[in-house]
Amino acid sequence: MGNHLVRRYITETDTEPDPARKFEFDPLFGFEDRKEREMVASQQQMNLAQLPLEQRDYCAQYLLKLMKCKRDNWPNFLACKHERHNWDYCEHLDYVMRMKEYERERRLQKRKTRIQAQGEAA
Repeated sequence: MGNHLVRRYITETDTEPDPARKFEFDPLFGFEDRKEREMVASQQQMNLAQLPLEQRDYCAQYLLKLMKCKRDNWPNFLACKHERHNWDYCEHLDYVMRMKEYERERRLQKRKTRIQAQGEAA
C-alpha cells in the first residue's frame, strides 16, 4: 500500500500521472476498436431519484434499481441482496477499470521518457 504515493512524490515524479488532471495520451492509442463508456441512467432519472453527485457514475442504473427495491420492499431490506450485489460488482469493475487506465497512463509516460532518452543519446 502506498507505492503510488512514493512514486508520485519521491522517486518517479516526472512519469507518475496526476489523478487530478486529464490523462495525456489518447484513450484509443494502442487499440484498434475500443468503445467509449456510456451512461445508462439519464440525468433526469438521477435528478428524480435525488442521487448525490458522488454516486452519479457509470453504475448509477444499478443504484437506482437498488433504491427502488428498498423502497418497494421497505421493512424487508434483505430482499434486495441481488440488486446490492449487482451495484457492488459494478462499482468494483469500475474501480478496476480506473486503476488499469491509471497504470496504462503511467506506463505510456515511462515509455515516452525512455524514447526521449534514447533519442538524446543517439
